[in-house]
Amino acid sequence: MGRIAARFHDPDGERYGLPTFWWRGAPAGYATVRQLRADGLRPGGQDVAAQIRWRGVGGVRVANLYRVDRALPKRTATPAQRRAIDAALAARRTCSTCGSVCGYYIPRSLGECLDCAEGTAC
Repeated sequence: MGRIAARFHDPDGERYGLPTFWWRGAPAGYATVRQLRADGLRPGGQDVAAQIRWRGVGGVRVANLYRVDRALPKRTATPAQRRAIDAALAARRTCSTCGSVCGYYIPRSLGECLDCAEGTAC
């Protein structure tokens, strides 16, 4: 075990208050939120079970770990929520000046499609 690894190795949580592991040193059964999300899971209201600490840009960095066995499946949007999201995204592509639906999101700084902002015909 190297000097840096030993600095952050606290599996009992005596030094940092939570079980702490070094970068890439967490045992199986723990995962970050991103790792849970990649597996189709979410923390589901559980408290942070452990942490990873490493030395990075600006000082010591920390990543929270959650228990995989307590994680819940990700929730899926209902059909009504999907319709609302689709309507909101369509509104972001609709020009307020000419009313055309663009193949891109209208820049908020312009407030209209690029053709209307340049003064050319749509």
